[in-house]
Amino acid sequence: MNSPVSSLTKVGHIAVVTIDSPPVNALGQPVRKAILDDLTTALADTEVAAIIILCAGRTFFAGADITEFGKPFLAPELPDLFGAIEQADRPVIAAIHGTALGGGLELAMSCHYRIAVPSAKLGLPEVALGLLPGAGGTQRTPRLAGIAAAVDLMVGGKPVSASHALKIGLIDRIADGADLAADAVAYAQQLIADKAPLRRARDLDTDLSAEDAQACIAAWREKNSKAFVGFKAPDNILKAIAASADRPFDDGIRREAELFQELMASPESAAQRHIFFAERAAAKIPVAKDVAPLPIASVAVIGAGTMGSGITLAFLNAGYQVRMIDISEAGLARGARHVEATLHALADKGRISQQVRDARIAAFSTATSLSAIADDDLIVEAVFERLDLKQQIFREIDGFAKPGAILASNTSFLDLNQIAAATQRPADVVGLHFFAPANIMRLLEVVQGAATSDAVLATAMNLGRKLGKVAILSQVCDGFIANRVMARRTDAADRLLPLGVMPWDVDAAMTGYGFPMGPFQMMDLVGLDVIGWDRENSAGRTVQEVLCEAGRLGQKSGGGYYDYDEKRRATPSPFAEATVRDFAARSGLPLQSLSAQEIVESLLYPVVNECAKLLEEGIALRASDIDMALVAGYAWPVYRGGPMIWADQEGLPRIVAALEARIATGEPIALSPLLKDKAQRGETFL
Repeated sequence: MNSPVSSLTKVGHIAVVTIDSPPVNALGQPVRKAILDDLTTALADTEVAAIIILCAGRTFFAGADITEFGKPFLAPELPDLFGAIEQADRPVIAAIHGTALGGGLELAMSCHYRIAVPSAKLGLPEVALGLLPGAGGTQRTPRLAGIAAAVDLMVGGKPVSASHALKIGLIDRIADGADLAADAVAYAQQLIADKAPLRRARDLDTDLSAEDAQACIAAWREKNSKAFVGFKAPDNILKAIAASADRPFDDGIRREAELFQELMASPESAAQRHIFFAERAAAKIPVAKDVAPLPIASVAVIGAGTMGSGITLAFLNAGYQVRMIDISEAGLARGARHVEATLHALADKGRISQQVRDARIAAFSTATSLSAIADDDLIVEAVFERLDLKQQIFREIDGFAKPGAILASNTSFLDLNQIAAATQRPADVVGLHFFAPANIMRLLEVVQGAATSDAVLATAMNLGRKLGKVAILSQVCDGFIANRVMARRTDAADRLLPLGVMPWDVDAAMTGYGFPMGPFQMMDLVGLDVIGWDRENSAGRTVQEVLCEAGRLGQKSGGGYYDYDEKRRATPSPFAEATVRDFAARSGLPLQSLSAQEIVESLLYPVVNECAKLLEEGIALRASDIDMALVAGYAWPVYRGGPMIWADQEGLPRIVAALEARIATGEPIALSPLLKDKAQRGETFL
């Protein structure tokens, strides 16, 4: 009897097990049981000479059901299922289309033979979840494809094409793609006619001796050293692969299980799995299911500066018709040159074809008058961050845009409601806050105004997906989510300088934590005169003001908190050090010598506190949205998982106690009642 997710049919002497469990045929318990039951039934039939396992729908098994991770697995577990497939006394053939990822590829490798359509992708991406292939993948892959290919597949984590999989021995045949089931049956019939042996991966030898395997692994580790910084999974994967070369299969499987459990219990994997689910949860917003996104065909971007040209590229790269508008002909020409030069560079590097480049350039146009927006479905304002200017622009947009057009502002800090109030259609106004460079950075904050309609909101979130962004919903506040909370890190860093803590020590602590750069390195990169310096009212009251008044504006001037050579390589600045020491001497406060951990706590505990306030105020929909925003927008290290899960792992009582101690010494921090309440109750954010 067929199960709800499978069917067992026969074509002559060939049994065909077909799994149909939308959307991606994940290997959850019902699917595992169905495969094992159908396999057992087929093997009990003496007329069956071979068995094919394939999937209906758009893909082969796209992986294990990761919602089961961290919970007791229900029988049959994956290793037991795969062992039963491998030990079958008749050929079992995996017929692959779509993607065979993670547990899906592990299942295919437990079969005796594999056939795939040309468009299939095969991979073992568990490293992205802080895990390793835990159902025999680390032992079967080296035996089928060799040590070097196994390392690339599992530590690199990128899927390979069917043609490459055939080349390295991961599959045995490529189907013509027209009818995979028919091709698989024909392949099975050929194997039967040829009396092909049962090719079990467990019985194969790796391509290298144990010593050579270690040398191969060491060379990969040296060449890709950055892949290991902060992450635990790559090292455990290499240990498991090494076990495939220096011990029997069953011993290697036991070693794989040990290493898998180490990762499952690690904070790094917990953080990476949290971000995986956070990205998917972010798309779920409180809008009625029957509210459909509005159609968007053409987009106008107002402003041809850095943000405007980046936003233009983001929409062009997603296949939209885009018009860039700026009243300055010179500025518009510069922006247009940047857009076209970027597209040409992408083609030159092989990132896109020349045909795609030409199509995107053909979809791009410019104008110097706002009247050009009359027929566009979406208008994105990307002018200078000044409320009166944006209000003026929106009043003009309101007069030219067609009824039903969406009016979006790229504001990063300003009150969207005040911007929307400049129009007669506030329900059509939404915030689309791109992060620079807009065509590269993944975060898109979708800001919901007080009057923003559900249809406009749904459209904005859907646009994020089409642009390849992570769209995070935010309510209106100063700085929204990412900028607001990370401003607290900058404030905390600035408070350390009068205590004699050097900027480079602060930056080193942040990069040691996992950020690509620290706050003072970032300020030097962006420009000290751009971030928070008021030239007209500057009076040497802060280290930043002294540096700016001295013409030390960051990398662009050759010096800021650091000195820079002609290649912009940084060294600690004696001028900045003397300035910090001068402020420390004048503060009357005792000089501090802080460890890296103390600096991390000084900078990031206030961030956690601000995140809690976002939840209290309803600015962020859920704690995981905050984590996703910081990972995608500020490169918060993914193996830390964002401030919310990191705070849970640190312990909320510890964070509250540290903040209360700083408040007692006069630090201007208002403790979040939500944070304090959760700490007292022994609760966590997630």
